[in-house]
Amino acid sequence: MNLVEQATKYMFFTGKGGVGKTSVSCAVAISLADTGRRVLLVSTDPASNLDEVLHVDLSSTPTAVPGVGGLDALNIDPEAAACEYRERLLGPYRGLLPEASLKSMEEQLSGSCTTEIAAFDEFARLLGDGEKTASYDHVIFDTAPTGHTMRLLSLPKSWSTFIEGNTTGTSCLGPLAGLQQQQDIYASSVRTLVDGARTMLVLVSRPEKSALREAANTSTELGEIGVANQCLVLNGVLKNDAAGDAVAAAFATRGQAAVLSMPKELTKLPMQEIPLSAKPLLGVDALRSMFKQDPSTAAQAQQSTNDELPSPLLTVVDELEKSGKGLIMTMGKGGVGKTSVAAAIAVELARRGHPVHLSTTDPAAHISWVIENPVPLLTISRIDPSEETKAYQDEVMQSAGGNLDEQGRALLDEDLRSPCTEEVAVFRSFANVVAKAQAGFVVLDTAPTGHTILLLDAAQAYHKEVLRQSSNMPDSVVNLLPRLRDAEFTRILIVTLPEATPVHEAKRLQEDLSRADIHPFAWIINQSLTPLQTTNLVLLARQQNERAYINEVRHLCSRVAVVPWLPEAPSDTSGLEKMLGGKTRLAAKVQ
Repeated sequence: MNLVEQATKYMFFTGKGGVGKTSVSCAVAISLADTGRRVLLVSTDPASNLDEVLHVDLSSTPTAVPGVGGLDALNIDPEAAACEYRERLLGPYRGLLPEASLKSMEEQLSGSCTTEIAAFDEFARLLGDGEKTASYDHVIFDTAPTGHTMRLLSLPKSWSTFIEGNTTGTSCLGPLAGLQQQQDIYASSVRTLVDGARTMLVLVSRPEKSALREAANTSTELGEIGVANQCLVLNGVLKNDAAGDAVAAAFATRGQAAVLSMPKELTKLPMQEIPLSAKPLLGVDALRSMFKQDPSTAAQAQQSTNDELPSPLLTVVDELEKSGKGLIMTMGKGGVGKTSVAAAIAVELARRGHPVHLSTTDPAAHISWVIENPVPLLTISRIDPSEETKAYQDEVMQSAGGNLDEQGRALLDEDLRSPCTEEVAVFRSFANVVAKAQAGFVVLDTAPTGHTILLLDAAQAYHKEVLRQSSNMPDSVVNLLPRLRDAEFTRILIVTLPEATPVHEAKRLQEDLSRADIHPFAWIINQSLTPLQTTNLVLLARQQNERAYINEVRHLCSRVAVVPWLPEAPSDTSGLEKMLGGKTRLAAKVQ
């Protein structure tokens, strides 16, 4: 298939973090604009990097992209959207209600759920209000990583259902009038999503088993809400045409094996392949060449030497082990390998005789895909939003609802059906898992950056509430923020790839953490080609590109480790062990 030729009015690009959604969506938008069409490119990702990819400063209003006539782009800024949303709800009451009442309403509207519905509000206007995009032939959405995207796309139905079923006139988002005013737009956005003539869902994946598996899950879940016009883009394909180069052959073979074993849900979809790029896809010129990469134009590069590399992951594990217990958190952009790094560390600590609990707060968790067999001393869990919400609802109904009459219990039950209840339930579970690190090692594989920042923001906001009502809060919640700030208790590992966007997004993450008085223990550069020996022009050029980002990371943190790209995707204990490196474990050169 050809995405540009078959483009619909609305196009959504989604998939596992790090598969290249932003690059592909930008390249398609530029190609469409180059044919003379008017295009609006929108990022709904809380951690958007459209600015860096397009080399233009964007805001929440359409901005012309230099060098591409007919292309405008914008970022939906969740915080700015939340401010506007709060003022839209509170404005009519200013001068009518006492200041104390307004402050109370403003506090009620300060949670992360308000931020999410406000961002969705902006998204729905673009999708459901035809007048907003009437001047554009195409509206392209560069969506957030899959877990967030699924939540975003399910909001039209869940919020409409909540509004229709609510009888009190209020919600955790304040007066329902603010939501009811949007019902027509929400309903229109749902109709647009399921209209295959107007909307196409583009599943972007790398030729990797985990990415294809997640794309299949997304395809199924979106199909269930009626989004039927779907296609698959396979990004970063390297053909095995380099005879005698073991690394290139292994790279191509690994990709081919993943594609041959892709879930059957994907085999039914139209597919377009995009070659592996030899250069960073930053700037309009690079993006214009994305669909027609020519290996012969790859820059000649000297082979990297192992002397240039930071230490292997094994050295970080050695330092982590010295404390004997504590919380280890892997953080970073989606798709950089946080789950694999967390699993490799957890398995190694357990192998050394330490009790270890490995868990995840990621809505799109994959720990079970990485560790398939039991490991002595290692326990594994997942903070499942639906399970945690149900348990929390039952707990509140039994405690707070125990002394209420039938009407009071009905009102409480209705309030607990608010979509915001999930935030509180997951937060409490997260705090409980963190508390386990008092007795042993807890390794937490956290969600992609935007979600993680919301989680830490919630911790800070929740902590203020704890200070006022500490007698009503569990000990795990009371002590959560102090534990996250305690460098002896919590060790943050920022995981990145040796590429521009993952490194720069991780840098912003480090800055955000610093403002919350949380400081990283180490940076882990994952899936590096630099330790490998190759003669393939594309891979040599990518090695050359990596050097600048490895050096940049060294200036950001004094403790840095590198994990080489492996011929086989890390899975189960043997594959995870190869990630550790070191004299006895490093398989840097493919024989």
